[in-house]
Amino acid sequence: MSDTEQFAEDLAILEQLNNDYVHSDQFNDVKRFSEFLAEDFISQTPGVTRNRAEFLEFIAKPRPFKDLAVHGVKIRILSDVALIHGRATYTLLANGADQEALYTDAYQKRKGTWVCVSACAIAPGA
Repeated sequence: MSDTEQFAEDLAILEQLNNDYVHSDQFNDVKRFSEFLAEDFISQTPGVTRNRAEFLEFIAKPRPFKDLAVHGVKIRILSDVALIHGRATYTLLANGADQEALYTDAYQKRKGTWVCVSACAIAPGA
């Protein structure tokens, strides 16, 4: 496989993983998250750092929002590491307020498979 073909394949995989991440977040899909989060995964939101187990426990709880969508996604592949930057919009269930957040997720290719090693979101009330 040429470098160009490998890049295209990796890009397609990372795009799907980003979509899976967003869908799993909206719909409490702990099983899917557990398939692509690295064992040493760390998540950071304002004031909170969670390891993999803590994050999966958090995701299992009812989501306080609906209509999660991402915009302006940019994927940067840097050898065996990839950064995914984007903006998310969603509506809070408690009061119907529209919110927006910025995020950066880091993936690493380990033994030929892309896994999410870190997620960081800048979001009100996250």
